[in-house]
Amino acid sequence: MELGLVGLGKMGGNMRERIRRAGHTVVGYDRNPDLADVHSLKELVDRLSGPRVVWVMVPAGAATQSTIDELAELLEPGDIVVDGGNSRWTDDEKHAEELAAKGIGFVDCGVSGGVWGLENGYALMYGGDAEHVAKVQPVFDALKPEGDFGSVHAGKVGAGHFAKMVHNGIEYAMMQAYAEGWELLEKVDSVTDVREIFRSWQEGTVIRSWLLDLAVNALDEDEHLDKLRGFAQDSGEGRWTVEAAIDNAVPLPAITASLFARFASRQEDSPQMKMVAALRNQFGGHAVEQKK
Repeated sequence: MELGLVGLGKMGGNMRERIRRAGHTVVGYDRNPDLADVHSLKELVDRLSGPRVVWVMVPAGAATQSTIDELAELLEPGDIVVDGGNSRWTDDEKHAEELAAKGIGFVDCGVSGGVWGLENGYALMYGGDAEHVAKVQPVFDALKPEGDFGSVHAGKVGAGHFAKMVHNGIEYAMMQAYAEGWELLEKVDSVTDVREIFRSWQEGTVIRSWLLDLAVNALDEDEHLDKLRGFAQDSGEGRWTVEAAIDNAVPLPAITASLFARFASRQEDSPQMKMVAALRNQFGGHAVEQKK
């Protein structure tokens, strides 16, 4: 099938390549002309045969809103817009309603996989009407990992981004647990090789995971994380997860504490946040702050 892809950064650029490897045609647009296949959204839409599918991979908020607003004026009834960024699920309902008024379908899709997705595939969580999802299914199949798992039609519009939000909240808590354990091991004099302890956990333990593998990668690059400052940003989805928990009266003590720990990292050079920062850099290519 043909796909228009808007936003060709760290995620979008690799997604374009993976979809092309599966035999589909991708027309990509980015504000950076060195990355783009076309020079405008209008040119992108004109290059596609109807009914069109246009996948948006730009930052949540104003950038996504302006892109969808422009596409609403360019697309035709029967076309589909997919928001694959990290938009808040409440925005999805608004975007779906705005596009539906013009006969344009809408699917929201949470995407996980970071900089490793090109080779490993992307975990996909999507929401929307079944007829709209079906039109995008060949792209979902191209992007997902090999095997039976890695993608899910999570429910109605907004369900995909809500599922991805909860996924990221769980990710916060898991990274925080690894970071706290690492700091405690580093602190005790009788423990002489923390890196090899982490490496030993990669087989046969109940806490083995891809995040643990990435922690070992980070420690191989910088055994005691001496080069990093203990500072970690939050993407916003951790906050939204905690806010949703409050709205629904669901207790999330571990996820909430991990979010607050990131806030604490901005007040001091936190050893735990060195590990969290290293993990975010490993799986998502997120920037780290070096010690001065």
